This record gives sequence, structure tokens and C-alpha cells, in this order.
Amino acid sequence: MTEEHSGKEEHKHAEHHDQSEHHEHAEHDAHKHIYMEHHQHQKQKGYVIATWVLAGVSIVLLIGLILALTLGGGKSSNVKGVSAISINDAKTQTETYLKSISQGNASVDTITDNGDLYKLGLTVSGRQYESYVTKDGKLLFPQGIDMTAPAPSATANTAAATTPTVVPKTDKPTVELFVMSYCPYGTQAEKGILPAIRELGTTVDFKVRFVSYSMHGEKEVLENLNQYCIETEQPDKYLKYLACFLNDSVGQGSDADVAGCIASTGIDTAKLDACKNASDTKFNVMADYNDKSTWLNGNFPKVEFDQALNTQYGVQGSPTLIINGVESNAGRDSASFLSGICAAFNTPPAECQTQLSSTQPGPGFGYDSVGAANAAGCGV
Repeated sequence: MTEEHSGKEEHKHAEHHDQSEHHEHAEHDAHKHIYMEHHQHQKQKGYVIATWVLAGVSIVLLIGLILALTLGGGKSSNVKGVSAISINDAKTQTETYLKSISQGNASVDTITDNGDLYKLGLTVSGRQYESYVTKDGKLLFPQGIDMTAPAPSATANTAAATTPTVVPKTDKPTVELFVMSYCPYGTQAEKGILPAIRELGTTVDFKVRFVSYSMHGEKEVLENLNQYCIETEQPDKYLKYLACFLNDSVGQGSDADVAGCIASTGIDTAKLDACKNASDTKFNVMADYNDKSTWLNGNFPKVEFDQALNTQYGVQGSPTLIINGVESNAGRDSASFLSGICAAFNTPPAECQTQLSSTQPGPGFGYDSVGAANAAGCGV
């Protein structure tokens, strides 16, 4: 890892910094203080309610689709005059589609007739899923929701989200966080991991990587390019820029915020513009964005900066944390990130004993919100 983690040294030797750097450090301490507050229960409650509202809408849509199937003729497996395909054709068609969006890392292991739908047992990038496909082979449901089963408890969700995966140990762990720059859960993970990375400094090799497709419009494609170039060519400025970018709770990563963060962190704009122009050409960034025939599943523009690593690790969405080449499910609060990373050292450094906040940041922008523990993300 290079100079991008000089934040740790700035923290320990603040007396040698100029007035500007001291002001930035003071701002970080203020954000961290807010971030560690535990009494903002009303905001957390709002996130929980919003999550259940969205889940409810999804259930209503799923029920509507199933009703559309059944209204096509009682027990008939046809959809308003559209004949059902055979179970074998449904298996082949679904498997072909899944392989096309997962670099070939998918299979339909089982398929059974479930009345108006075919029920599927899938393996995608080593993970097993239960899904459903309509009998005309046109609609694939990511999962079925059993409304007769009890809802999972908050305690169970927290435990699942904060138990780190066992990863190989090295003297200097490699930590890679794959995100989409405007994915609210990607920004949530970035807000959580930054204090841990600042603390560990050069004892780890940390990089923000980009998921191989975008889901949040042209602004995300452009910001991915912006961040890729800052991290690649001006790494000592990148973490400061990212912390500033994530703080825009009002503008939600607005153009004005981006310009302000570039200015306040002292990024060389001429160097940045040259890199963006060269990288745009090298990776076909805007050419692919403007050519929808290249988009993943016809819906999502490609992002090819880290395509090889996406394929190597089987990255499916934002955020995805990779430690020493293995996907980790360390929780999204700073304490959990620190614990997950420190478990990957052969000999953990003294910094691993630091007490960081165990409060999970809220999704999206701003350091003044907290969220319930979850493993939500942006992805297909």
C-alpha cells in the first residue's frame, strides 16, 4: 500500500501539520464523534420502517404477478394464451441467462413444477439460492417469500451480518472493497471501513475497487472514473477525497460536492483530467455507456476498471469485501471491519487493539445517520 494511508501518521503527529491539515483532522474528529453517537434511535427506526415498506411493496408485486398467472385459466400453466415451455427448456433457458450475467459461474441444480411456477435450486458463484421462473420462461423471481414463517429477529440479522469470514493470514493483508460509487450500501460500507483503514495505515494494502457494472446512471459512471483516477494517480489524496465525498448528506454526491472535494483536498485537476481522458479511452467508459447493446442484461452499463478482479473473485454487487483473496462478511461498522481485517494478519499489529465504533452507519451519504445491521447491497 502507498501513501494513501498517511491519515494514520497525520493523526499521530498532528503537531507537525499545517493549519489546513489540522482543520481537516478536526473535521474528521467531529464526524467520528457524530458517527459514534448511540442515541439516534428515531433515525434508526426510520431505516427499519423503510426497509419493511420496500419489502411489502415487493411482496405485493410478486402476488400481483402470481395472480396474473392464475387468472390465465384456473389451474392452467399458460399465461393469457402464452403456452408454457417444458421443464427442461425452462432449466436450459434459465441457466443460459444466469451464466450470461455471472461470467459463467452459475448452474440450475434442481427444477420442479410448483403449480403456476417452476421452482429452481441455483448455484451462482458458489452460493446457493432458491428461485422461481414463470412457465412461459419470461420472468425470473430472485426468491420466494414464505409468509407463514416467522420474521427473522433483529438479533439474528445482526449476528449474520457481523460474523467475519475466515480468511487466509498474511504479514500484510490485502483489503479490497468493491463498490458502485452511488450505491447507498456501498457508501455505507465505505463510511464504516475508513476509520479502520486510517488506523491500520500502511500495515495493510487497501484499495477501493469498482463492481463491473453500474446501476445509478451516468453520474455514477463518471464518478467511478473520477475516483479510479484519483486513487490510481494521486493516492495520497484519495482517502481524504472519499471522506469528503461521502459527507454530502444534502446534495447526495452532487456535482458541486465533487468539485468542492477536489478543491479542498488539493487534487491536481490537470493531472486528473488527463487521467480521465486516457482511462475513458482505454476502458471505453462513455462509449459503452452510450451503446446500450453493450450493457449487462441490456440494463446496466459496464465498468471495466477492475473487470479481471470481478471475475476472479466472483463479485456480484456492491459492497463486496475481499480480504486476502477471499470474500468476507465482516459487518459494516468500523469495529467489525477492524476485527475482520485484523484476523487476516499472521501477527496483528498494535493498531488492532484500537476501540472503534460498533455503530453501523446509515446507507447513503452523510455521517450523521445510523442503520440497522444488514447485508443489503446493489446488484442483479
